[in-house]
Amino acid sequence: MQNNQSRKLAHGAMMIALFTVLMAIVFYVPIANLLAAVVAPLPLIWYSAHYDRKSSLFVTIAAIIVTFFIGGLLLIPASIIFAAAGMTIGDAIYNKKSKVFMFLSTSVILIITFAIQYVIAVRLFAVDFIRESLDLMRKTYLESIKMTEQMTGQAMPKETMDNLTNMLDMLDMVVPAAITLSMLLFALVLISVNLPILKRLKVDVPKFAEFSKLRLPRSILWYYFIVLAVNLFVRPEIDSTLGMVMLNVSMILWVLLTIQGISFIHYVLDCYKQPKFLKVISTLMAIPFYSFVILIGIIDLGFNAREFIVQKSQK
Repeated sequence: MQNNQSRKLAHGAMMIALFTVLMAIVFYVPIANLLAAVVAPLPLIWYSAHYDRKSSLFVTIAAIIVTFFIGGLLLIPASIIFAAAGMTIGDAIYNKKSKVFMFLSTSVILIITFAIQYVIAVRLFAVDFIRESLDLMRKTYLESIKMTEQMTGQAMPKETMDNLTNMLDMLDMVVPAAITLSMLLFALVLISVNLPILKRLKVDVPKFAEFSKLRLPRSILWYYFIVLAVNLFVRPEIDSTLGMVMLNVSMILWVLLTIQGISFIHYVLDCYKQPKFLKVISTLMAIPFYSFVILIGIIDLGFNAREFIVQKSQK
């Protein structure tokens, strides 16, 4: 018992030290910080995968506190995000959860920690970094247009200016969806990079099923039809609260259904034993033809299309 407790404390101290070093690299070392950022949660993932939640939470909090002494308040927000993600992934491994559960729980934790930090920054420090970034983007676009007009001696067409203004206004409104999708992508990157490393460290990690076998929850179809019905029959103003909600939800659903459509295309190619480079081409072509791919995703979720493809491919 005493040996187990001593080992737990020793491992905790080692992981805290390693996490602190990685966060220092993220904060102080250019270029190397990109690599350090994706493996920064690794020490806490490893610890949380070996020890219970109470011990993992204690080590996670201690790691965040220690990073304060090397980077001050500026490093705390990043430390909280990486530490929370690390503990969440490790806890999922410790409790033998699936990789899908791990991905979803990590995504939710990332979104929550980011949202809390954003609210604190706005309320306590009067720093709205999202608004400032959007204003800087708008200012940069306008300055580039003004410079172009000075160099060419011709005024920018009114239609072009209107399109630019509409695009910038649209960016303002889809910020929630953009942040949500960014956190989902970030969670996927953290899991994809760190789990193979953990496997080499003899940690039993879950596996994702093949992408071609991906089946998103069918409830996504209902959400999509509800949003479609609201947009068709209620027709909320684009700058209203309901309009912004519908726009952001629609954007997230479009991405999910596009992913489902690409998965179905990969499944068809596998059934007919086509070369792998066609998967790459089909994935790239899905971007300009996303509307058609969304329709494929809807058909895949709504009907038993895969069984039909299997029957056809076996004839």
